[in-house]
Amino acid sequence: QVQLVESGGGLVQAGGSLNLSCLASGLTFDDYAMTWFRQVPGKEREGVACISWSGANTFYAESVKGRFTISRENAKNTVYLQMTNLQPEDTAMYICAPDKGPLLVAGTWRPSPLGYWGQGTQVTVSS
Repeated sequence: QVQLVESGGGLVQAGGSLNLSCLASGLTFDDYAMTWFRQVPGKEREGVACISWSGANTFYAESVKGRFTISRENAKNTVYLQMTNLQPEDTAMYICAPDKGPLLVAGTWRPSPLGYWGQGTQVTVSS
């Protein structure tokens, strides 16, 4: 079965940094793009960043562009999210998921998850 286990979340002050990891199993990891999502109770799940199967192409939500960096190590079945200059509005549960894409619509990246989700890791940014 597909399993996705996120780690690295925590409490950080505004302006600080965190590095998240997602370990995947039960799938051929390098067959898939991977996407990080974040979710706050009462709000729609937001696609944050996506990386192609090889790592050659990356895509970001406008809200995190220039602050977050997605990367992957296929030999370790792991995708990472480096987050810098964190702000209170970045507070959310961060979840990783295999992606069908990357999907581009009119030049804009849109997440297209397969439907497998991790439990997430909580990121809380204090002001």
